[in-house]
Amino acid sequence: MTAERITQLRSVLQADFDPVHLEVTDESDRHRGHVGAAGGGGHFRVLLVSPAFRGRSLLDRQRAVYAALGDLMHGEVHALALSTLTPEEWAARSGDEDSGSET
Repeated sequence: MTAERITQLRSVLQADFDPVHLEVTDESDRHRGHVGAAGGGGHFRVLLVSPAFRGRSLLDRQRAVYAALGDLMHGEVHALALSTLTPEEWAARSGDEDSGSET
């Protein structure tokens, strides 16, 4: 089930944001016993680097991700920790101009 959820998240994010870098990590095991985990929804961390975020505020970026994930946020995903960066922000953070080439 976890692998399927990660695949679903990656698929939607790839299609909607054409990222230069994307990481989806399942952190559900850190939340065992948590009410949301008991309901079957997973806890995920996403690092999404996309040119689509250029000129957008952090709030707009995160709203766009939540909108793209739509119904997944009402069942498959209970919690989502987001890092949304432009390729330039990603390069500056990693100190490597070519860091955006991996997906």
